[in-house]
Amino acid sequence: MKGLIVAIQFLTRLPTPRIAVSSDQFAASMRWFPAVGLIVGAIVAAGGWAGARIDPWTGALAALILWVAVTGALHLDGLGDIADASGAAHKDRERLLAVLGDPHAGSFAVVTIALQLVAKVVLLHALLDRDAFAAIALVPFAARIGPLLWSRALPNLHAGLGSRFRNAARPVDFLIWSLALVAAVWISPSLLIAPLVFLLWGWWLMRRIGGISGDGHGAGIEVSESLLLAAALLLAHAA
Repeated sequence: MKGLIVAIQFLTRLPTPRIAVSSDQFAASMRWFPAVGLIVGAIVAAGGWAGARIDPWTGALAALILWVAVTGALHLDGLGDIADASGAAHKDRERLLAVLGDPHAGSFAVVTIALQLVAKVVLLHALLDRDAFAAIALVPFAARIGPLLWSRALPNLHAGLGSRFRNAARPVDFLIWSLALVAAVWISPSLLIAPLVFLLWGWWLMRRIGGISGDGHGAGIEVSESLLLAAALLLAHAA
């Protein structure tokens, strides 16, 4: 269970026991990212359910606040960094890497993060209005399968935190989480588009950024979450 604890420590702000791990053990914690997504999803869905006892907008706001709080805005930070780098690089790789390493948030980051939060609260409201709690709960799980694939398929953008996860996911991990995703599709069929979302994000990163980094993983999780929420809403509307 050490890998799960390390993954919870890295991806969330939830209280966990303090444990010492090696660099290899830290990298191996990536295998537990989807499990952490299940925890995050359960918290978000529970908050949305409680708030929706008042009205769907209150539920959506409660769910969004919990989503940001439990993850410590970690993935939003990556989304902002990727937005700044993509918008300011102008096909200059050195500038792109410089912007990614800059801790300050530029206008691209501010606008992108704001739009992401607005998108999530609107989608959450619509799903809560349809009592789609299971779909909400499973979105963070599915989105965190993406980093396992991107770390294998995409080249490292630079020698940073993201590069430590290179080849951490084993074939058995892909099998386990693929089967878990198939099971989740029986509950929330819209998750069937998750592999396409992962493929599109990987393609965009290669075309615009040139590789994967920690920011690319975080941004990919955020983008995947919004697209999967939108897919769940479209399916619910069609039904």
